[in-house]
Amino acid sequence: MTISAPVASPAAPSNPSAVPNDADRAGAARQSSNGAAPAPVDYRTDPSNYRHLKLSFDGPVATLSLDIDEDAGIRPGYKLKLNSYDLGVDIELHDALQRIRFEHPEVRTVVVTSLKDRVFCSGANIFMLGTSSHAWKVNFCKFTNETRNGIEDSSRHSGLKFVAALNGSCAGGGYELALACDDIVLVDDRSSAVSLPEVPLLGVLPGTGGLTRVTDKRRVRHDLADIFCTTTEGVRGQRAKDWRLVDEIARPQQFAQAVAERAKARAAESDRPADAKGVALPRIERTVDDAGYHYRFVDVQIDRTRRTATFTVKAPQGAQPADVDAIVAAGAAWWPLQMARELDDAILSMRTNVLDIGIWLLRTEGDAAAVKQMDETLAKHASHWFVRETIGMLRRTLARLDVSSRTLFALVEPGSCFVGTLAELAFAADRAYMLMLPDEPQNAPKITLTEANFGWYPMVNGQSRLERRFYEEREPLQAARAAIGEPLDAERAEKLGLVTAALDDIDWADEIRIAIEERASMSPDALTGLEANLRFASKETMETRIFGRLTAWQNWIFNRPNAVGDKGALKLYGKGEKAAFDWNRV
Repeated sequence: MTISAPVASPAAPSNPSAVPNDADRAGAARQSSNGAAPAPVDYRTDPSNYRHLKLSFDGPVATLSLDIDEDAGIRPGYKLKLNSYDLGVDIELHDALQRIRFEHPEVRTVVVTSLKDRVFCSGANIFMLGTSSHAWKVNFCKFTNETRNGIEDSSRHSGLKFVAALNGSCAGGGYELALACDDIVLVDDRSSAVSLPEVPLLGVLPGTGGLTRVTDKRRVRHDLADIFCTTTEGVRGQRAKDWRLVDEIARPQQFAQAVAERAKARAAESDRPADAKGVALPRIERTVDDAGYHYRFVDVQIDRTRRTATFTVKAPQGAQPADVDAIVAAGAAWWPLQMARELDDAILSMRTNVLDIGIWLLRTEGDAAAVKQMDETLAKHASHWFVRETIGMLRRTLARLDVSSRTLFALVEPGSCFVGTLAELAFAADRAYMLMLPDEPQNAPKITLTEANFGWYPMVNGQSRLERRFYEEREPLQAARAAIGEPLDAERAEKLGLVTAALDDIDWADEIRIAIEERASMSPDALTGLEANLRFASKETMETRIFGRLTAWQNWIFNRPNAVGDKGALKLYGKGEKAAFDWNRV
């Protein structure tokens, strides 16, 4: 039986993801230098508000269909024709994946397809890119990359497999969505093709991992990839299969059966439960004002004078469920999941809506013992589907922090609870400062390691943050592991290399102030490049190569006149004029 998710009523706003409340408007107005601040982006949505996607479920197979409303762009000024997408579409895709993960544990395979005739997806909307600010383009590409990476993360860790059913032409970002799936089936109708036409058509690169996935994941031979990425018409039929651009081709009459067989075969590989009851994901509750974003377990306080935002993550409060039945009954209100969802929303909201705050200060607050107990509960029930998905949510949220182009300083102070899972915040930071209280040892803050710090939450390069910190050198990692469970004061944490500096209470305020003021005086562009290089050292993966290209190459190319000048390819697309390139190679 197929059950379709509800669709938006005609009275729904044209883009619910961009509808602000009064406090949101007040916050957005603070960012505008010309009085024309756009509405801030709201990443919260649900299937009743979808305008672009439709979800249906049939036992172990879910079908996620693109049916993009061309009149429902997240910003005015363009139409989303031919199933082209913008940030609003990707917000729905991110939400749909979350609901499949948590609300439908019986699903083992997700078929990604289109409801448009002879069109799968034409990629990111070019007119949107041509009229957007540089920051918008880069943030859009980053969020899209993270959503694609999330598909692969669920395939790798959660037994959730993905089949791209390309029922029509598939270009640019549409093909990049297909590349994120485990299998690609292309209809062989003599016209449908896959393509990455950004270089010849727009003068830019496939910004959401296309080049890297073609080589690193699909293992397309580099000379064939060179041809593929420099032609606008793409590759179709048997040649697409021969070049490894797709896994299977099927005539229109056999296409549905071929997709169903692929989906069934992938489902057989999964260990997701067939009879478990899902956990509903209600809307994340928050308040927004000029001071920041405020949730139950996460609080973001913005100081515009210092150009800082202080993220405070709070420990569990009160008795917590210990057995799986009680954990599932707690559902989305279970502390690890609720905290992760709130932190995820805060990171995304700050990245998109508050561009001029370049330093994020990471704090924790609450009962350290409660955090330690929660890690023990996570470890005990890690094989249960809901606990596994919650750990996955924490993993993806922390990885989102790693690739945010903001300076991250962790402050370990009295009342902190940097324990296990929450200690990852300190290890994600560019610097971690810890307060010493030699005269009040009973009030001194501590850091406590748990098993969570040794592989539960790998970064996008596959390393734990401690492995990154110590370049996988055996001796410091063994010393850190030997200290698991021990509350470490500043002196011991500094000796183990877990913090940047241990400061006494006499120097604390001045040292932190000076560090913040120095950082705030530096070029944001240079800092973005510096942080991206230093955070991912010594080990490369497909994901780090994708983000590295986004940070360096795409940042540069998106600013060049050949792409966005008055006669640039991206600006002139659709106007009937030919781009005028500066032929000098730089």
